[in-house]
Parts: sequence; structure tokens; C-alpha cells
Amino acid sequence: MGLLPLQAQNHSMLRNAEKLASALYFIQTHYVDTIDMDKAIDAMLEGLVGQLDPHSSYIPSDKVQSANENLEGSFEGVGIEYVMLFDTLTVQAVIVGGPSEAVGIRPGDKVVSVDGETVAGVGLSADDLRKRLRGPKGSLVGVTVLREGELQDYVIRRDTIPIESIDAAYQPEPDIVYIKLSRFAMNTSEEFINALREVAPARPKGMIIDLRGNGGGYMHVAVFLANLFLEEGQLIVRTEGNGVDRSDVAKGPGLYREGPLVVLVDESSASASEILSGALQDWDRAVIVGRKTFGKGLVQQQFTLPDRSEMRLTVARYHTPCGRVVQAPYTKGHRDDYFKQANQRYARGESFSLDSIALPDSLKYKTLKLGRTVYGGGGILPDVFIPYDTTGINRYLVRAISGGLLTQFVYGYADQHRSELVVEDLPAFLQKWEQMEPAVFDEMIRFFADKGLVEKAEGELAECTPILKTRLKALLARRALGMTAYWQVINSEEDPEFQEALRIVKNWSGAFPDLP
Repeated sequence: MGLLPLQAQNHSMLRNAEKLASALYFIQTHYVDTIDMDKAIDAMLEGLVGQLDPHSSYIPSDKVQSANENLEGSFEGVGIEYVMLFDTLTVQAVIVGGPSEAVGIRPGDKVVSVDGETVAGVGLSADDLRKRLRGPKGSLVGVTVLREGELQDYVIRRDTIPIESIDAAYQPEPDIVYIKLSRFAMNTSEEFINALREVAPARPKGMIIDLRGNGGGYMHVAVFLANLFLEEGQLIVRTEGNGVDRSDVAKGPGLYREGPLVVLVDESSASASEILSGALQDWDRAVIVGRKTFGKGLVQQQFTLPDRSEMRLTVARYHTPCGRVVQAPYTKGHRDDYFKQANQRYARGESFSLDSIALPDSLKYKTLKLGRTVYGGGGILPDVFIPYDTTGINRYLVRAISGGLLTQFVYGYADQHRSELVVEDLPAFLQKWEQMEPAVFDEMIRFFADKGLVEKAEGELAECTPILKTRLKALLARRALGMTAYWQVINSEEDPEFQEALRIVKNWSGAFPDLP
């Protein structure tokens, strides 16, 4: 940039800064009512950033910590996962080795007071309760829980609590590894390697990586994971922007550079998920199965302001190895429309039929080893499209699941039948479940009826019964054995994408399989 344009730019910035300072001065000194200037400036900055692309954002100082926790990989607190049921915090899971487990807190416990202050049934939000339970490492917090009708008091010493990225890792069949990844956080690389080594001490004969629902995270973590599967020197992602031109290439040697590999994606897979799946697709290293991904191909950089608030500004766009721009189209200042695109795709039928997706020749690209056709223009289009399955989804099912009734029943049942859920492994649970299911399912339907959920049309319950039975089994398996058990049940009984991925891995031949 020449000297004159730079001087003009600086002059414009100075003029606007003076204008803004004058406006703030007049409001502060002459406005008729009292105004919270800090809140007003936060709102002003949110409005300013809102005129940019949909992924640039402003974060007020009091929300920075919570905004960063999911990606930093840890927080300081008591070590529980919880849900709000009947305006009461109910412990969903206790972090193994965490401070709550150490003092005896159990899943199903209902927190009724924190440091002597009643928190149950008083209208507190989940965020309010989170603030009360979290605090500096080493500090103490007193909680009273309701368990099986009795109140019990505990004093918990807060500690550093890890946020795990791996939702599930297991072998669905011998020597085939399934890993479900929920985010690309600071500790994800280490978690992934540890999960792989624990589940498959020897080199696996096939792998399925599940990125469905994974909205992304740190780009360098996606680059690290791509390194595990690509050959040395192969391009992973190219980043271009204002003064940015960077290429990340595989450094080798990877842990699994050949062999059956399937990546599952859907409309909620975004950002780092698209970097990983796009790189593996472009190099013909993995078969991508599912539905078209979200289409977030913009890179944000974090800038800290004087009051410790933050601006996350888009500074670059990334491209897949064959040159595709993954970012979906958008109009500046219209972020609400942009984030409705998943619903718009659904309305256009793109979730149900590949033919409903516009694929002009101008968006065609060729993969780098086999020359297969792939498409740009927003998101990663899978190699094998699996339509969204609406079988059994009706009003009754939606009210039971989305309305929280199923979760409420499971927690209540588990509280009353703790001994029945003590099992060594999933096969033992499934064997016991065959005997339990009819009575438990009937009890659940009666519970729904007591809460006002009944059939509005003949056959409504029968239509959604298979899904309800699977979800009931999966949630109780989770209470008994943890999150991996939940996904083992769901994948085996209710997941056509997983079943197709497993079929592809088992029938893989050569360097890359023949696809339908």
C-alpha cells in the first residue's frame, strides 16, 4: 500500500474516532436520563460487528471466559454434567476423578442449595447456577442435594475440570474403530491419540470418524488430525486473506495413511470439520458419508480490547487442497438469514434428495489422486449421500423428546432402580434389558400420560415406538455405563449413516472402494 492511501486511511479512522468520542461525550453529559454506558457501548460494538460477515463477533468482557471454555479444554469447577428438570439442577454425570466424585455426588442427585442459598424451584437459569458452582481452583463450595427423598450436605473443593472432545470410542466390529468427535479443542489431538490407542492397541483394519454435529474449533487441530491420515507433503488447507497466504501440508509419518477410512458429516459439521473432511476427500483418502456440511470457510482472529472484551474478526478464507472455497454464500449484515440456511436447505428438500441440491458445472473440481468429481460453492458434499430419515417422527415423539419428558422419566427411573443398572459392560446391560424393557416402556408411557402427553390420533404412539424404545435403552445404557454405551445403542439401532459407513469399511477393496 502506498503512502498516500495509507495516510487517507489513517485520516478516515481518526475522523471516525473523533466523531464517536463526541457522540459518547454528548450522551454522557447531556442526555436527560441515566444510562449504563458500558452496556450501551457493548450494544454499539455488537451492532458494528453485525454489519460484517456472519462469523465475526463481539464478546463482552463478562462473557469471554464462558465463550472460550469449550475450546480451551478445561474450566475450574466441581466436575458435574447436569440438566434442568422441573426447575431443579439434576446431576447427569460425574466427571471421573473430579472433585464431586471424590465427595460422593452421584448421577441423579438434585441440587437444592449452594452455599446455603436455595437454587431449586426459584427460577434460576442454568447460567446462574453455573456461576455459583464454578470458581477458582482450590476454593470451597457447599451444596445440598436431594437423593432418594433425603437431603445430604457436601463440601466440594473446586478443581480444574477437563472438557472432553471424544463422545465415544469403541470397536463396532473386531478391528474396526469408531470415534465420535464433538469439537476441535485445545486438547483434542491428545484425546484422539489416546482414544485410538486405548480402543485399538494394534493398528486397526478400518476406521470411522464421526463429525456429525461438530461445529469446528481450532484449525491447527484439524491440520494435526489430517496429518494422521495423509502422506508427507500433501496439502491439507490453504488460507488466504488480507496479508495472509499460508499452506499447511502433511509432515508425515501418519498413524493410518492407508486402509479403510470413512468420515460421517451432516448439516451441522462446520469449520474445522470441513477442513478435515475436505482434505481427506480431495486426496481420495476417505469416503465422506452423510449430508452436505454447513459451509463455514472463514477464519477468525481474536483481538482483546482494553476492558478484556474481545472481537473475533474474520481475517481469511480457507480452501481445500483442490482449490474449493468451502464458505457458503452470505450477505454482510444479514447473519440471521445466513444461520437459517440449514432450515432453508431442509425446506428445499436438500436433506432428503441429492437431486434437490444445485450442482452447476462451474462448481466442479477434481480430486487429486483419482480425479473424482467433487463440488465447491459452500460446504462439503459427501461421496455417499444419506437422506434425513423422518420415519416415526411425529408430534408424540417430538413432545416426548424435545419437551424433556423422556429425560425426566429416565432420571426418575434410574434414581429408583440404581441396583438394576449396575452392570459390567454393554452385553450384560443388553441381556438384562431384554427382560426389563416391556415393563419399563409401559411405565414410561404411563408417566407421559400423567404429564399430559397422549395420542391425538390413532396409531401415533405405535408409529414412533421403535425410536422411543431405542432412545430409552440408550439413555439408560448411558446412566449405567457412560456416553460411549449411549452411542453404541444409537448407532446399532437407529443410524443409517453409521450402518452405511460400517458397510463401506467392511467391503473396502484396494486403495479406494467403488461407490454407488
